[in-house]
Amino acid sequence: MLAALLLLATLTITSVGYSVWQARRISALFPNLGDLVDVGGFRMNCVHVDAPGSPDLPPIVFIHGAGGNLLDQMHAFRPVLEGRAELLFVDRPGHGYSERGGTVNGLPDGQAEAIARLMERRGIDRAIVVGHSFGAAIAASFALRHPERTMGVVLLAPATHPWPGGIDWYFSLATLPCLGWLFAHTVATPLGLRRIDSATRSIFSPNERPLDYIGKTAPHLVLRPTTFLNNAIDVANLHAYVTRVSPRYAEIAAPTVVITGDSDAIVLADVHARGLARDIAGSELLWIANLGHKPDYVVTDVVVAAIEKLAGKPRDLQEAARLAEARLAVNDASMQEKSYTPVSPSEPI
Repeated sequence: MLAALLLLATLTITSVGYSVWQARRISALFPNLGDLVDVGGFRMNCVHVDAPGSPDLPPIVFIHGAGGNLLDQMHAFRPVLEGRAELLFVDRPGHGYSERGGTVNGLPDGQAEAIARLMERRGIDRAIVVGHSFGAAIAASFALRHPERTMGVVLLAPATHPWPGGIDWYFSLATLPCLGWLFAHTVATPLGLRRIDSATRSIFSPNERPLDYIGKTAPHLVLRPTTFLNNAIDVANLHAYVTRVSPRYAEIAAPTVVITGDSDAIVLADVHARGLARDIAGSELLWIANLGHKPDYVVTDVVVAAIEKLAGKPRDLQEAARLAEARLAVNDASMQEKSYTPVSPSEPI
């Protein structure tokens, strides 16, 4: 019995040590590219891109989803928007290189307040707020709590309403007292490293993941034990939060565009996107066929057109969505043809 306990203790200590080593290795491989800004009791990390002398768009704030960091949105949007507007890419509290702050930051409204303070520190009075997936719940909370600072809202593949079913088992396990800490510090990191390629591909499915996505956006950062725990708490808290807050979405007065795909395997578009279109008066829903969970990358042009429309430029978003659908249909047909091309007997299999 004693020998078994000693063996278990040795394995646990070894696993914790391995996870801590991997966390340091991940941080070294993907060092912080942003600035840490005191937002009142803790620091948030951001990349703040100044506007040119005569920007043609208002300031834009980007909020990443669960498991992500500011590099995810920055890689998608900085190349197409830099020079046109002041841009603020944020690591949500407890993600990327932002500190967690208090327990209030385990909820979207706490994170929305932190982003509002960050905007103030960076001299941004009003902005168009773009939120992807979990970030859409934060963007909606920001619009509710700070209407005077919200010029418009773009919600991408949103997670904003109560949904049937639960959450992935590892999120539930990670939030258990003691056992969750142990799981995050022993199993989560090595397991996540093995799954990072397939997991990121599934997030993009049925669309193709960009070849440089992993190297440029550092999804590994969420596999560090503390960040993993923060992400798990966020996800575990979301259902109760949106159950309580979603009835208030009708109060959102800011111009709103919702962009979603009919092939999103991560969130239920019928529940979230259609729910937002129903709840927010005057909002515009762009429902795009053959699009998965990453409109920020797959239909970036449509997102930019939505931002432009919220900035007062004449844009036909439904036509932009139709053009994107046509493009995705061609890509889908090409992928199917590639998948089902017969292999000649003379070719190696």
